[in-house]
Parts: sequence; C-alpha cells; structure tokens
Amino acid sequence: MADPIVITRSVSIDPSEIEETFVRSAGPGGQNVNKVSSAVQLRFDLANSPSIPEAMKRRASTLAGKRLTKAGVIVITANSHRDQPMNRTDALDKLVALLVAASHVPKFRVATRPTLASKRRRLEGKSIRSGVKKLRGAPSDSQ
Repeated sequence: MADPIVITRSVSIDPSEIEETFVRSAGPGGQNVNKVSSAVQLRFDLANSPSIPEAMKRRASTLAGKRLTKAGVIVITANSHRDQPMNRTDALDKLVALLVAASHVPKFRVATRPTLASKRRRLEGKSIRSGVKKLRGAPSDSQ
C-alpha cells in the first residue's frame, strides 16, 4: 500500500482517492506529442473524501474555481513537461498546494475606527502634499 499524501499535520489523503488518466499533450514535444500520452489529468473527489474536514472542503471548492466540477471533483491537468512522470508530480504538487492553501483558516478581521491622532496625521500629510503641488504651479503675475 502506498504512503498517504500529507497535506497538514492532521490531514492526509490516501493515494487511492486520486485518479489519474493520461491524455495526449498539447504542450512541448514536437512530433512526440502526436504519439505519446504524456499529459496527466488528475481527479480528486473533494465532495466525498473522508480525509478532508468540511470547513476545508468549502475553502478548497472556492479556491478550485473552474477546476471543480458540479459533482464536486477537482480536475487538474498538467502538460508542461515532455515526460509523463514529471507531469504526474506536477499535477500532484498542484493538488497538494491547493489543499494546503485551503487548510489555512482566514483571520477574522475586526473592524476598528481610526484614532484621532491617525486622522490628524493623515490630514497633515495631505496639507503638506497640497503645498508641494501648489509650488509646482505656474508663477503668478504678482510683480
């Protein structure tokens, strides 16, 4: 049995949850492209995965965007390399990166009001900038 794919310390996925299909690549390779199926299409059933917590599934589905099917399957295609093993590792790295990004819980931002001192500093800076721009203007006819 293959080793589990580690996402975080507490989350790892079983390689049997990942399905790989090999298709002909449109990437680099010249005439080789027409003969060899070097591109990898990796499929991971996010919706039915027992390894991923629900909150992480929601974040991953948002991050996946167009790569997520209506059935909840993430489809990642890798065809940037000429050989199949490099495309396999590239596709797997993309999946792991997506799931690692989904594992980070966004920090809740508490809205605060600016202090009186920060308002004064902002207005002071604006008046200094205004003075600099006034000095750049055309000379007046005061002579």
